[in-house]
Amino acid sequence: MIKIDMKNALVMVKDENGTQTFPMDTPEAFSIISKAWLRCGWDNKYVYSFTWMGRPIIQLPDDMLRIQEAIYQVKPDVIIDAGIAHGGSLIFYASLLKAMGRGRVIGVDVEIRPHNRKAIEAHEMFEYITLVEGSSIDPAIVDQVKGLVKPGEKVLVTLDSNHSKAHVLGELRAYSGLVSPGSYIVAMDGIMGDLVGAPRSKEDWGWNNPKEAAREFLQENPDFELVLPVFPFNEGNITESVTYWPGAWLKRRA
Repeated sequence: MIKIDMKNALVMVKDENGTQTFPMDTPEAFSIISKAWLRCGWDNKYVYSFTWMGRPIIQLPDDMLRIQEAIYQVKPDVIIDAGIAHGGSLIFYASLLKAMGRGRVIGVDVEIRPHNRKAIEAHEMFEYITLVEGSSIDPAIVDQVKGLVKPGEKVLVTLDSNHSKAHVLGELRAYSGLVSPGSYIVAMDGIMGDLVGAPRSKEDWGWNNPKEAAREFLQENPDFELVLPVFPFNEGNITESVTYWPGAWLKRRA
């Protein structure tokens, strides 16, 4: 049980081990409140209320700002984005690359619905985007994507399609070879592991999620390590992200 005392700026947590109390100006209090906020946000479909340049993005704003920081640090020539949906993330990445004066985005989805394709193709950012329709783990689609990457280009990969452990592990194995040293492959939505029992969740999410896929991939691949990008600016007490993507950031060793 969590109790928040706004008057005295305290957060109290009671469990089988007793009660702990934390002042609100501590990282511990922030972490407790953030976990509750993430769960409440999931239950209320909070992430379904944002767009980027007119297209629904369906991402936590905190995560998008953090990946913006990583993209600016890596400065990729190509971002491969598995999972298009309405195209908001594609447009977001394309706009960043345009602002940096470099790069393009390759979007992959098993089904690009006609109304989404039409909106993406009509968008101001479309000249920076290539659409590939098909399963992201289909060998023919993987080969098609690889053929769109030129030798020597710096590549960053985001995985936001089918979030089952098997599918994400297949994506990690298929696309990790394209990731440049010092860049990332990001296995999104590992928060599923913390949402069992929540609305729209499934009983197997405790193990059947991207975070577990990333964990298994790391055991197979010593060339990668789990590294959360360091905040490039931080004058506060918090050093950990509020995120839907725990365990997501797999960095290729330099």
